[in-house]
Amino acid sequence: MDAYIDGFLDYLARERQASAHTVNAYAVDLRQFCDYLQRSGRTDPDDWDATLWEGFMHYLRRRSMSESSIARKLSAARAFLKHLYRRGVLEHEPPDALATPRVHRALPSTLTPHELRRLLLQPPLDTPHGLRDRTMLETMYTTGMRVSELLGLTLEQLNLSEALVRVAGKRGRERWLPLPTSTVHWLQRYLSDARPKLARPKRPCNALFLNDRGAPLSRISFWNKLKEYAASAGIEKNISPHTLRHSFAVHLLNGGADLRAVQELLGHEDISTTQIYTQVSLDRLKEVYKKAHPRG
Repeated sequence: MDAYIDGFLDYLARERQASAHTVNAYAVDLRQFCDYLQRSGRTDPDDWDATLWEGFMHYLRRRSMSESSIARKLSAARAFLKHLYRRGVLEHEPPDALATPRVHRALPSTLTPHELRRLLLQPPLDTPHGLRDRTMLETMYTTGMRVSELLGLTLEQLNLSEALVRVAGKRGRERWLPLPTSTVHWLQRYLSDARPKLARPKRPCNALFLNDRGAPLSRISFWNKLKEYAASAGIEKNISPHTLRHSFAVHLLNGGADLRAVQELLGHEDISTTQIYTQVSLDRLKEVYKKAHPRG
């Protein structure tokens, strides 16, 4: 089974262009699935029916896993078995599930426009690092790109004369995002005043955002910087880089943006993924109504 798992992971990476993080998550989930098969004595595919998934759910619940984690692991196992069936390894198509865990989808955490303004004022503008960080925060919030997309930007992806940036999204899907005048200003300032001081001529790198060694800035470094700036801004919410993306979407919808347009900007393949932000907007409207209306 290990060889089949390795083949499936290679398929995800090469043909589906899944990220390393996604491939690693599948690897962990499928090792647990195989452990379940061995412990339950269900290694013979001829014995598999819908109770296979019932048993796997029970196996995971005994390990105190959340319903969202269980749903993800079930999805990974089903995708794996379907892959084996399509490759002719399994003679029979994998069984359908009798039941799946009901997952409560948590609403994303966002910042208010006032909190965003305070956050953007935190990086010191008299150092290359501060100017870089200010530009990164500005770019992420005004474009809504993922942190992986932000850190993966290269110089060639910028078209400042047209106020556009080309983003390489999930599974190689590309999209062009408009850049507000303020973001173009900060990018130009970073490129002229900060990036040359961070770059290393002997080790040229075309990444847009660089660290002290002239290499691409890491995800954990950006995360740590964001935490520091949030604390100094007096923001007590537990935020992450994705909070800026969530805030971008909610602020657009609150301002009257079309849901389909927000979907395109975020690079969501399915509009149902974007629709969760409408719930955040509705909750915000309910709060305003209760505070402002005499019968609220």
